[in-house]
Amino acid sequence: MNGTAVWIAVGLTAVGCYLLKLGGLLVPAHTLERPLVRRLAALLPVALLAALTAQQTFSADGALVVDARGAGLAAAALALLLRAPFLVVVASAVVVTAAVRALGG
Repeated sequence: MNGTAVWIAVGLTAVGCYLLKLGGLLVPAHTLERPLVRRLAALLPVALLAALTAQQTFSADGALVVDARGAGLAAAALALLLRAPFLVVVASAVVVTAAVRALGG
C-alpha cells in the first residue's frame, strides 16, 4: 500500500468516526432511556471484549488453534472466579502460558 492510499484510508476512517459520533448525538434522549437500550448498552462492551479475547486466544493465521494461550486464559478465568486482584489474574495467565510453552505446549 503506498503513502497516498494510507492517507486516504486514514481520512475516510476519520470521517466515518465523526459521522458515527454525530449519529450517536442525534439519537433522541427518550430512546436512550428505554430499559432494553440501557441493558444492551451495559452488556455490549462485555460481549465485544469476550469476542476479542476469544479471537486473539484461539486463532492463528485464520485457523482455530488451542495452545498455551488457552491455558493462560483458563488460569485467568479461575483466578477471576476466586476473586483474585487484577494483577494476580494477569500474573497467573502469564505464568501458566509461559509454563505450558516451556513444557513444549
